[in-house]
Amino acid sequence: MKVSRNTARAVIKQQGKVPLSTRRDKIRIDPELLGRLYEECHGWVQRVYEKLTEEERIQVKYSTVTRLVRSLGLGKPQEQRCDRVPDKPGQEFQHDTTDYEIPLSGIANRLIASLMYLRYSKRRYLKFYRAFNRFRMKCFLHEGLMHWGYAAPVCIIDNTNLARLRGTGSNAVIVPEMIAFSDQRRFKFVCHEKGHSNRKAGEERSFWTVETNFFPGRTFENLEDLNRQAFEWATVRMHNRPTDTGLIPAKAFEYERAYLLELSRHLPAPYLIHERGTDQYGYAAFDGNYFWVPGTDRSDVRLFEYSDRLKIHLNRECIAEYPLPADGVKNQRFSPEGMPPPRFQPRNRKRPTAEEEKRLRALSPAVAGYLDFVLKEDGGIQRHRFIRELFALTGRMPSSVFIQSIERALRYQITNIETVERIALLYMTQDVPRIPSVDVDEAFREREAYLEGSLTDAPDLSVYDRLLEEDDDVE
Repeated sequence: MKVSRNTARAVIKQQGKVPLSTRRDKIRIDPELLGRLYEECHGWVQRVYEKLTEEERIQVKYSTVTRLVRSLGLGKPQEQRCDRVPDKPGQEFQHDTTDYEIPLSGIANRLIASLMYLRYSKRRYLKFYRAFNRFRMKCFLHEGLMHWGYAAPVCIIDNTNLARLRGTGSNAVIVPEMIAFSDQRRFKFVCHEKGHSNRKAGEERSFWTVETNFFPGRTFENLEDLNRQAFEWATVRMHNRPTDTGLIPAKAFEYERAYLLELSRHLPAPYLIHERGTDQYGYAAFDGNYFWVPGTDRSDVRLFEYSDRLKIHLNRECIAEYPLPADGVKNQRFSPEGMPPPRFQPRNRKRPTAEEEKRLRALSPAVAGYLDFVLKEDGGIQRHRFIRELFALTGRMPSSVFIQSIERALRYQITNIETVERIALLYMTQDVPRIPSVDVDEAFREREAYLEGSLTDAPDLSVYDRLLEEDDDVE
């Protein structure tokens, strides 16, 4: 044990008992004096220390003063530790969220991580979201619990307003909507006391594991790839990996299963209802995309939004179902699989101008510079309309004239398309020689032949129309 003989003799002499020792301060400070100075200094202990050493002539260390202030209960009351709850199988699970800056294809994105943690067996379920609201919370809990197949009777959460209506901790009142959701899945929400985040220490420790084990050395193409890897990491890798104590969550869950509440596999998934109109081409808009409504009826429809799909209902009948588009997909149209795509475009579908802008920039660096100048100006420019009109000019004049006009427009900071067109017209007419004017004797109107001819009948030109018809028949 690498201890000296004298230490061994002292321990034998004490018969293995540690003697109780009481601290004896060499410097004693009158509690009344300390309390009076604390009140005069409005609780600033550093000022109390200065008055003791300078005015009262008491040579004492600052650390001693702070300890005496705490022992007399004059300082900030010490926060009580959260309740210690023993790990019992089937007792509770925990949920929390946090946000991260995560690169997707090399571009940093602010995402919210939602994590569920089964306390006894250390089982986890992890997913990332762009935004997290009450509906997303219900979808996440439903997915995680249905993946486990079981639920604990208590879900420990913080004082989030996604589930809490008012109050905090033991006085928290849960939102009726969330009470109905949790009752259907055989658990109840319990908020920990304010400032006692350690009540769900397993959840906090799980986020630390995400930061130190999941993120390092991994790259993510998009949100779908991130969630695919997060699912595999939480439910396969970490599920079968021993913890620091040697516990394997997969084996511990098999033991805990008997203490958990089994869930029905037929529980309905959470959904939101959206009222939508159908345009004359048969499309209903949702989240920046357009979904075709089968049939010829153009009545209003109901869209049922689930976590991964969209159902279209007409007169209480589901007439179409679509998987939700991937993250970032906007301004696209969708039709049922196995059916020919609709002939027409949605009425309000946006017309992007990325291709027109790309072709304009490829004409000349001057055109690219002009676009940069116009599009960054905050002068009420309608971006897509301006690019379309500018691109249309390229088809009405030679490229050399167009580039010259754009260079002049950039020099004088002109942003009006009509002015640019006038500049181009000026360039096209500068090098064209003028037709010489001819002097005409207006006296011809008084000539006898002119006057005689002005009174004759209009000539019959129908013969030429017949000739054109004959030519068409020959062709």
